[in-house]
Amino acid sequence: MKKGTREKDLTPLMRQYLAIKREHPDCILLYRMGDFYEMFMEDAETGAKELDITLTSRDKGPYGGRMPLAGIPYHALDNYLPRLVKKGYKVAIAEQVEDPRKAKGLVKREVIRIVTPGTLISSGGEHESGNNFLSAVVRRVSEDNRMDLPLKEDRGLSENRVVLPAASYGVAHLDISTGDFYATEIDEAGSFQGLVSELLKYGPAEVVLPDSLLKKGGLTRELRSQIGEGVALTSFPDHHFLENYATDLVKRQFGVVSLKGFGLEGMPLALEAAGGVLAYAREHQMCDLSHLRKISTYRDSQFMVLDSTTLRNLEVNRSCRDGSARGSLLEVLDQTSTSMGSRMLRNWVQHPLMGVEDIRERQEGVGLLHSDLFLRADLRDNLKGIQDLERLLMRLSLGRGNARDLRGLKNSLEHVRTLKERMMEIEGLEKVGVLKRAAEGMDPEEDVMSLIDAAIVEEPPLSTKDGGMIREGYSGELDEIKEASRGSREWLKRFEETERKRTGVRSLKVRYNNVFGYYIEVTKANLDLVPPDYIRKQTLTNAERFITEELKEKETIILNARERMAELECQLLNGVIDRIVERMSGIQETSRNVAILDVLLDLAEVAVKRNYTRPRVLEDGGIEIKGGRHPVIEDRVEWGFVPNDVLMGGGDSRFIILTGPNMAGKSTYMRQLALIVIMAQMGSFVPAERARVGIVDRIFTRVGASDDLVRGQSTFMVEMLELANILNCATSRSLILLDEVGRGTSTFDGLAIAWAVTEFLSDPDRISAKTLFATHYHHLTELEGALKGVVNYHMSVKEEPGGITFLRKVRRGAASGSYGIEVARLAGIPEEVVTRAHEILSLIEKSDYLEGRAGKITTGEVMDLSEPPIRKRDLQMVLFPVEDGPKGYEEDPIKEELRSLDPDNLTPLSALELLYRLKKRALQ
Repeated sequence: MKKGTREKDLTPLMRQYLAIKREHPDCILLYRMGDFYEMFMEDAETGAKELDITLTSRDKGPYGGRMPLAGIPYHALDNYLPRLVKKGYKVAIAEQVEDPRKAKGLVKREVIRIVTPGTLISSGGEHESGNNFLSAVVRRVSEDNRMDLPLKEDRGLSENRVVLPAASYGVAHLDISTGDFYATEIDEAGSFQGLVSELLKYGPAEVVLPDSLLKKGGLTRELRSQIGEGVALTSFPDHHFLENYATDLVKRQFGVVSLKGFGLEGMPLALEAAGGVLAYAREHQMCDLSHLRKISTYRDSQFMVLDSTTLRNLEVNRSCRDGSARGSLLEVLDQTSTSMGSRMLRNWVQHPLMGVEDIRERQEGVGLLHSDLFLRADLRDNLKGIQDLERLLMRLSLGRGNARDLRGLKNSLEHVRTLKERMMEIEGLEKVGVLKRAAEGMDPEEDVMSLIDAAIVEEPPLSTKDGGMIREGYSGELDEIKEASRGSREWLKRFEETERKRTGVRSLKVRYNNVFGYYIEVTKANLDLVPPDYIRKQTLTNAERFITEELKEKETIILNARERMAELECQLLNGVIDRIVERMSGIQETSRNVAILDVLLDLAEVAVKRNYTRPRVLEDGGIEIKGGRHPVIEDRVEWGFVPNDVLMGGGDSRFIILTGPNMAGKSTYMRQLALIVIMAQMGSFVPAERARVGIVDRIFTRVGASDDLVRGQSTFMVEMLELANILNCATSRSLILLDEVGRGTSTFDGLAIAWAVTEFLSDPDRISAKTLFATHYHHLTELEGALKGVVNYHMSVKEEPGGITFLRKVRRGAASGSYGIEVARLAGIPEEVVTRAHEILSLIEKSDYLEGRAGKITTGEVMDLSEPPIRKRDLQMVLFPVEDGPKGYEEDPIKEELRSLDPDNLTPLSALELLYRLKKRALQ
């Protein structure tokens, strides 16, 4: 609005717009005007730029000047709205809340909902199988539940690094569009990284935090850096997260007097988060969200823990390359037939089970379906006819459904009925609990189908404005009005024919539009034949339009009947919807059981197509895999995938040291082991000839790092932080995958750390976790036999005169060399450089040199041997003394300090500090 403009001088419409805009200054306001949502002023400029639509302007009077204007058709809202929200804008939608035809003066308008990333609901998404989660987080840092303790700044490591206080967290996840609602708690042992992992599993579009918590810049900065800039962090008043407020709100939402049945008793932080996310959703949707009928709580002990690093490194649900599902385990497994099944499969993949009986029950369901081709075909045919019942019910309950949604529900329930009948015919169904419960839990809701069939026509229109939705015979009143309307149409035909005969104008037509109503149109060539009782209404280029008293009287009757008919149809439609919403809980339960069947059927189908086998899952024990394959890579390699065995976890082989050249397949071997374990514990069959898996409580991965410049952390620091997390949190039931630990620093430091880590993890009195350690430190292979449970394996290579061939096969024993120079040749390094590298390597090996002599190597003179060489054995003596160590070692003060150490009481950080101090002294 032009500076200095007086609001009283604006039009009533613009005054109304500005009043609504003042109530929502942080939103783009979509203001309904007829068939368009209009944006004005700054909103119009932003909307035109972000949506690539035309920006125009209007004259709003002498005081308003030219006002920017942009609009979108009301029926295209679901196309344009997500584009604005996904770019970070909040959008307020102001609707006309009274019938413009009945309004006296300006049509009343109100904001009916505010849309943010986490409250975005798409109504066209039958193909949108993913969730759109809104998450909430609360934190407790002390027993008195204070949420505003200051954060500690650690200036020793980095100017930008924030040390978050030890805390417990409550987290809740809500998908408004499907009704999925989950809550959990993360105790102090899991701390901040546990929170990050929890959020990354669900991939929320928006995270809501109490005002006091969001104001902690350190927490906000750390959280944003971990979960990504694309996730909106939003503040919400603290009182919505208070336990008493949350308890009352959640009880009212579910219509209960106790939350014990939902598992929320004894989980105060989970309850507070649930209350906060529910309050935020209700406030922005501006309704009571009646389709939310339950909340599911869970604890870490129920599921294998997959932290954010592991999910990323193993590419469980998205690829590291582009962040999409392509190239992930989820992509391989997801051949589900319904959107509900696809969402449930994602949940199963990210939450492998810990209970052996629960896992075996799923396996039995997969196994029964796996053995019957014709049964699978019948079930899949029916599943494909079932729409996304969860989102369909949401639209109906929020008043955004239409007659087509009802027909879609009826058709889906017909497929549910056929599905259930087919399942009840399965031989041996009663022995497979998960399938039996799914079949019995599918209710086709015969009454609902009968109601829809009686009330709604087979092919209703998309819009509810013009009627045509209600079947004849459902309402006597509506049938009478329709009959009267049909009589009116016949009257109009007779009137037109009568006027043609009376005037002699054979081209005379009776027409209708929204501006003039019914009129008579006569071409200009016949105007001299127009009778005197015709009243001129409009002049066109080639014709003129007239009315008569008789026609206007009949028009009133016809339009009143049409208006009443449309009004009555909407009332009848809403009545049908209300009756169906009363049955929502039962339909939601049916939807859940359809999803379970879909996932089990999907896993069976994938197992057949990919030749997977049923693994044996045991409460305790190691991992034995015969002919294991990587589920993602196996069908993407041109030369054919080479299967490999794994024998891990027995007393003699809990810690595997894996050596071999780069590109030989070490990383693939490590990842396939982890993915097979995940698949086994989610209840799936696995890519192997046979497999036996002892329950794993958590998978840790340390398989590569890069500089984190945002937080001022080097590659080595990132590597050490991840390693510290493993050493502090792993248990004897964990599976640990380590790839090149220590490579981010000097050779000696890296080797020392790798050696110490091996001792720590393999020690039966400490962690003794199942560990696979891929390394180029061949000195570590000497630990086989010296440390209990440590064994050597290597990636085999075939040496040929022209180079090497990777055999991709894992064999017992240590690798004979690293073959780094041969890998360099394969990468295209010039032959002159490769040849020279071989010369230098030969002389280094001949002289028994290890490191630190690069400055002595020159063209034509390989090495200055005037100084005594540093021998391999000498290096090991310094780290781990033996009797015939090098002369002078006994008086070494470093040795004395090492002797005085108590390694059992050293923290990982203290060990690192000691290592740097010893190195500095050694170089003096």
